[in-house]
Amino acid sequence: MAAALLVVPLSASVAHADPAEQVINGTFDNGTDPWWWTGNSPASVIDGRLCANIPAGTTNPWDAIIGQNAITLQAGESYRLAFSASASVPVTVRANVQLADPPYTQEISEAPQLTPQPQDFSYTFTAAADTTGGQVAFQVGGSASAYQFCVDNVSLQGGAPPPVYVPDTGPRVRVNQVGYLANGPKQATVVTEATAALPWQLRNAAGTVVAGGNTTPRGLDATSGQNVQTADFSQYKTQGKGFTLTADGETSVPFDIGANASYEQLRADALSWFYVQRSGIEISDAIAPGYGRKAGHLGVAPNQGDTDVPCQTGVCDYRLDVRGGWYDAGDHGKYVVNGGIAVYQLMSTFERSKVASSAKPQDLADGSLRLPEHGNQVPDVLDEARWELEFLLRMQVPAGQPLAGMVHHKVHDQNWTGLPLDPAADPQPRELHPPSTAATLNLAATAAQGARLFAPYDKAFAARLLAASKTAYAAAVAHPAVYALGSDSNGGGAYDDSDVTDEFYWAAAELYISTGEKVYRDAVTSSKWHTAEVFKPEGFSWGFTAALGRLDLATVPNGLPDRDRVRKSVVDGAKGYLATVRANPYGIAYAPGSGKYEWGSNSAVLNNLVVIATAYDLTGSADFRDGVASGMDYLLGRNALNQSYVTGYGERASQNQHTRIFAHQLNASLPHPPAGSLAGGPNSNLQDPLAQKLLPGCAPQFCYVDDINSYSTNEIAINWNSTLSWVASFMADQGEGGAPAASGCSVQYSTVLNLGGFFIAQATIKNTGRQTLNDVRVRFAYTGTQKVELAVNGTAKQTAADVELAPRDSRLKPGEQTTILLVGTVPWGPNAGPATFRC
Repeated sequence: MAAALLVVPLSASVAHADPAEQVINGTFDNGTDPWWWTGNSPASVIDGRLCANIPAGTTNPWDAIIGQNAITLQAGESYRLAFSASASVPVTVRANVQLADPPYTQEISEAPQLTPQPQDFSYTFTAAADTTGGQVAFQVGGSASAYQFCVDNVSLQGGAPPPVYVPDTGPRVRVNQVGYLANGPKQATVVTEATAALPWQLRNAAGTVVAGGNTTPRGLDATSGQNVQTADFSQYKTQGKGFTLTADGETSVPFDIGANASYEQLRADALSWFYVQRSGIEISDAIAPGYGRKAGHLGVAPNQGDTDVPCQTGVCDYRLDVRGGWYDAGDHGKYVVNGGIAVYQLMSTFERSKVASSAKPQDLADGSLRLPEHGNQVPDVLDEARWELEFLLRMQVPAGQPLAGMVHHKVHDQNWTGLPLDPAADPQPRELHPPSTAATLNLAATAAQGARLFAPYDKAFAARLLAASKTAYAAAVAHPAVYALGSDSNGGGAYDDSDVTDEFYWAAAELYISTGEKVYRDAVTSSKWHTAEVFKPEGFSWGFTAALGRLDLATVPNGLPDRDRVRKSVVDGAKGYLATVRANPYGIAYAPGSGKYEWGSNSAVLNNLVVIATAYDLTGSADFRDGVASGMDYLLGRNALNQSYVTGYGERASQNQHTRIFAHQLNASLPHPPAGSLAGGPNSNLQDPLAQKLLPGCAPQFCYVDDINSYSTNEIAINWNSTLSWVASFMADQGEGGAPAASGCSVQYSTVLNLGGFFIAQATIKNTGRQTLNDVRVRFAYTGTQKVELAVNGTAKQTAADVELAPRDSRLKPGEQTTILLVGTVPWGPNAGPATFRC
């Protein structure tokens, strides 16, 4: 939903002490945003100036343009256009201030003659018409020769102050615009000046009132600066589409009440998003309609990587093939520490299907997502994770080199590029940045996790992952303080981190779970993070990963001596986040101690919901499940802006996220981000020029604008969609919002013998219900490399890690039980028993 601008009329007699600046980022100190250019003249910041290579042979000046839109002009006011410019060969260009859309009416059109030496130019004019849709445009086409054009210090001063930005927040009744679980919590937030309770009415699609009640006053909400009340209609459980809620004379946007409120579709969309974010592969329009494009960064002109990439000067004397992986966010960079948490969460989404009783493993099977690996008998989410894991492996320093086994922190363009830019058209050289301990431990952790998950599907790849993990961990131990520097941010994000004790804990935890080896167990138990609080109000992130180790130690079977305490710590952390959800009148699972929202706040909300959801998996308490459902309401529209932050979900959804690929806002021939794309969300720090211009002094929830130029509030990123995928998958598994139906069956599994890669176990199946069970079947999944070779007193059918047991006597009367003896092998790793059983 596009934001609205409120233009406050001013008298012509009003005096202004300082002329108003209409151009944003005219010095290019903040990169290239919000400047744009035609596709034949990609630009980037070089030595503090915006420079573009202009092709030869164009016919008209407007065949190549560099410009900025959304310029405000006021009729009768005088303006001064100033800039510094140069060209590598003498050439005459056009400097225009005009309408950005047809008929492109010009307020001024000058013809500066450029030389290789920068010159200062200045022009004045009086605007003939009022507009908020003006444009500063440098028309640089029409030259017979190719040349480089550079510009700096662009200024357009004069006129009235810029219009006051007022976001369009729609109706004052804020709901989850997608829908509510039929048997889950259902709350709406009403923005009102009233302090006493208000009546509310729920209507179905036909307009019939189906429920009603009174709101609960909540007072002033510090996160929005609004006086609000809560309408709770949880008792209404009838499924349907097109419901609306009315209170205080306002009616909400429509929403559904259903079995899973579209979460199955959201899971598929959020996970399939990673395919169109892939680097180094052609994106098929048949698989992702409307999003097909050429493969990017395969060393095909004008690309200069990623198949043979050198290091930055002075870093190394070798070159690496680092193709593949996912483009990190709105840029074309690939960063190991952000790729690490993202691929971890995709694999964790799959691993949860093995260990959580409410999970539905079949919903993540081969064929469940939109990607090209269908039919290979590997769950699609693992296929997608493998695309990133292969890239992470390529980033490891080769044997025989200094710092062998360490991992390069990142690879990206030498200089920043602008928007829009198709990956295949990126002309910038690519560079490997120095190895870091943080990146090395990210590979160690994710490769160890991947080794146990891929073992049932691809033994060779699993072995490769485990070897790389152990090598990386040993290299990190040998080089424990090689830090990424915050100053290394030209052409890509820094992702700096000077405390890697949390990464050591996470990596040791994953290696211990996968191998059972004492060296990793000791590293886990001796880490300060093993007993310290890891579930902070700000949530976990790529920069703080100790929580990832804690979550897996709690949920994935292992032999940790104090595992009960670990599991309790997750539940206790979830209780804190649940209290935050309940205390906030918008149900937000995020309350940073500073009171300010940080970059990517939506991912912090979701990461906290992951902890609450994990507590539900550990305890079965409906309070935790309902807390996750309430927390999702905020992201899907129940917020101060009345904004769904997920593209394609809700009547007022984000669609102009910051990205070079899906830049429809700048080029109508390009698509919006695909359905299931998560916007970064409110950010109190306002680190981009547009946010600084529109949102100064904003309350935390209002520090957001759905504009492609607001990269600090509206970017997309792999680690944001990965946590959205995890939580959407959890919600999809909840069905009608209740716990799994009782089957009247219990299973006791124990290992009788465990010796030298050989084991004997027994599974005792008991009818705990009041009715006879016929055709008894028990299903479970191993979390290691176990393979059942023989079953006694029944049959065992194993596919990958999934096992189905059928007792010889498949009919059990109430109270009866039967035991199946299992004989199996463990090629490598521990022999932990299954976490959950389904009868």
